Amino acid sequence: MANLSNYINGAWLPGSGAELETIDPSTGRRTWTSNASSAEDVARAVQAARAAFETWAFTGLEERIAVCRGFRDLLKEHNEELAAIIAEEVGKPLWEARTEVTTMANKVDISVQSHAARTGETVAQIADGAAVLRHRPHGVFAVFGPYNFPGHLPNGHIVPALIAGNTLVFKPSEYAPRTAVRTVQLWEEAGLPAGVLNLVNGGRDTGVALGQSDVDGILFTGSSQTGAALHKQFGGQPGKLLALEMGGNNPLVAWDVQDVDAAVHHIVMSAFISAGQRCTCARRLIVQDTPAGAALVARLVEVAARLAVGASNAEPQPFMGPVVSSAVAARLLEAQAMMERQGGKVLLQMRQPDPDAGFVTAGIVDVTDARDIPDEEWFGPLLQVVRVKDFDAAIKAANATAFGLAAALLSPSEALWQRFAARARAGVVNWNRPTTGAASSAPFGGVGKSGNHRPSAYYAADYCAYPVASIETAELALPAKLSPGLSF
Repeated sequence: MANLSNYINGAWLPGSGAELETIDPSTGRRTWTSNASSAEDVARAVQAARAAFETWAFTGLEERIAVCRGFRDLLKEHNEELAAIIAEEVGKPLWEARTEVTTMANKVDISVQSHAARTGETVAQIADGAAVLRHRPHGVFAVFGPYNFPGHLPNGHIVPALIAGNTLVFKPSEYAPRTAVRTVQLWEEAGLPAGVLNLVNGGRDTGVALGQSDVDGILFTGSSQTGAALHKQFGGQPGKLLALEMGGNNPLVAWDVQDVDAAVHHIVMSAFISAGQRCTCARRLIVQDTPAGAALVARLVEVAARLAVGASNAEPQPFMGPVVSSAVAARLLEAQAMMERQGGKVLLQMRQPDPDAGFVTAGIVDVTDARDIPDEEWFGPLLQVVRVKDFDAAIKAANATAFGLAAALLSPSEALWQRFAARARAGVVNWNRPTTGAASSAPFGGVGKSGNHRPSAYYAADYCAYPVASIETAELALPAKLSPGLSF
């Protein structure tokens, strides 16, 4: 019997679409089955969210926050359980899955803080009354979640949207339905009213149905291709909000490095953490075309070749788990082969030990002399190396992408950092830190093909509510001085 994977108007229901299954990327075995949500299921979920909106929007802010804090406490209580589900569904090591659940819990307090700082209510006295600024929720949002952080990334939309008073229909990645189910169960246990958060599991057809439904906006994290399709679909509908986070072809520049091992550590944490499945992972390493640059790359190859790859529950814990599926692993190998055909030199060969599982080893390709390498985000532990003659060429190479999410400079020179910070075209720009470092107290988003100027994290409050400006006075009275030509 298929599992109940839909949560609509406070009830757990079976989907009425095609079969939905999850595959353990470490073993290739089926671990769970259900049925995807049909277009009719999606319509019912949107209707439930619409019906619940007014009551939730007019529920007091402190009461909404109290529910979110209850959810936070339940995440802390069930960290190990939820981490185990995440680890099995998407393959990340348990140490990393535990960190993800902790980050989900921490999101609540930072969202309360950002809501107060970036929305709230202000009053200023003016000559003819009071100027009042309030913020209101938009209505019903669709939330699309990715597989690389199946708990944390949709949570980054859901929590601030609920605090602001919106109601939601959540469509998680088809790779991680159980993570979504358990997360929504915790929301239910925290006391979230029926209809406020609805869950529709499924694949592409479910996503298309939700994207085309009567929602007031979409909060999306995923591929650039899907984000662009949503943007096109929403063309001519300025009343609907669209917040897109779409990854990046991120550059990491290493220049005049003195501590080689420290630099290699940061490169590894940029390119290969989470098996390269972070939207902020470095895809391109830009180095000096000098003996020092060559020595840095050689040391990187040496260290990356020894990265431990293994199952999520292996002891000792591996650095990398599998990528999300054997098919994704095969596409990464195809990308590596393409780079070699185009003139790239493979410095560290990516391998897929088991064609039925998602395990791959780290791959490094020098593409300095390659031609026509596509400007794409290969979502895995595959790093391109580009050698350049001077720092201006390094910045030019860093910006040679239509994406613009993350960039970083590893260098002891503050003067070079000032040049890089001023010229790097990205929304997250770090100095002597990995590209994957981002602060929850700051906005998170990119430019170009990486986003549509709706940064999330601390700035999520900005798109979860809209400002309402009022001029108010309790007394209805004629002004002391009438306008010329007007008499009573």
